[in-house]
Amino acid sequence: MTGIKEVAARAGVSVGTASRALSGNGSVAAGTRKRVLAAAQELNFVRSYNASSLVTGRSRIIGVIVPSVDRWYFAKVVAGISGELITVGYDLALYNIFADRDHQDAVLEDFLMRQRLDAVVPVSLELTPEELTRMLSIRRPVVGIGGPMPSVPTIGIDHFAAGSLATAHLLGLGHERIAHVSGGIDPYRDFKLTDQRQAGFEKEMKKAGVPVRPEWIIASDFTLQDAYNKARILLAMPERPTAVFAASDEMAIGVILAARDLGLQVPHDLSVVGIDGHELGETFGLTTIQQFPRQQGQQAARKLLQKLSKKVMPSEEGNETGGSDMLTIGESLPSGNLHELLDTKFLVRHSTAVPRRHARTAERL
Repeated sequence: MTGIKEVAARAGVSVGTASRALSGNGSVAAGTRKRVLAAAQELNFVRSYNASSLVTGRSRIIGVIVPSVDRWYFAKVVAGISGELITVGYDLALYNIFADRDHQDAVLEDFLMRQRLDAVVPVSLELTPEELTRMLSIRRPVVGIGGPMPSVPTIGIDHFAAGSLATAHLLGLGHERIAHVSGGIDPYRDFKLTDQRQAGFEKEMKKAGVPVRPEWIIASDFTLQDAYNKARILLAMPERPTAVFAASDEMAIGVILAARDLGLQVPHDLSVVGIDGHELGETFGLTTIQQFPRQQGQQAARKLLQKLSKKVMPSEEGNETGGSDMLTIGESLPSGNLHELLDTKFLVRHSTAVPRRHARTAERL
């Protein structure tokens, strides 16, 4: 069976360089990498990750922790991570905590400690300092997706700015009777994103001198069905809004369906805007702020691969060198903001329009 030494000899490079070129880890010139890959193909070389893990101490497995894998956002993030890892021969171990404290504790205190992982990606998890210290104590790189965490590189969007932009759009069209469908409160996973999006909404309303009506602030659970049920009550009020800003696209679609069932036309009787970039948004003509979750997953995976290549590099003899600056249990978390905000895109479709002036909606608050 052809080994890496034969591939290195055919390509005219050292075994260490051939290993880095084949694994995708470490700095290798593009021309050299191409030469190594060509040699491997010519010799029908198949890399044994089980064998290399014995030498390098790596499992080539990345752990990803999500609150609920059956939700659109998390599924897209996982798809982005998986697609990026598979190109360099890494596997993905998925931990689905079901937004349950017991499941989360089990993952952080048991599974992560037992499983040999090269790195970890927590997605939209609100971790206590003790939980974060425990995660870092496995001495593996961590990159989070969602909100900032002390000492950990994280990726997300500006939720406050998204809420402000969505509300400013409705105000700019002339709406003053604007409701907000919030995502409610989830202490385990949301990094207060619902609070931030609502704060952006309230800031724009105050800036425009338009009062926020408490009865028009509706807490839902980020699902289409629950938002639909809540919106039927909202839109059946004697005084109803002419526009709704929903904190997610699925909730926005729930609002649109409720409006249709009540005989309201979108956008002539009711304008609706969401946040996400969900594929269903195009079907419903939904105006939205796209946050590109698949790209968030890809970016997190790239950051992890960069950290892995810098932290531990194969030596010419095949052994790994270098250390880790991860925490051990009992150490305090360093301060510092390593949160990277990714770009969003405001997409105007036909679910928003200038409000229709008629007897029922012309009354000023």
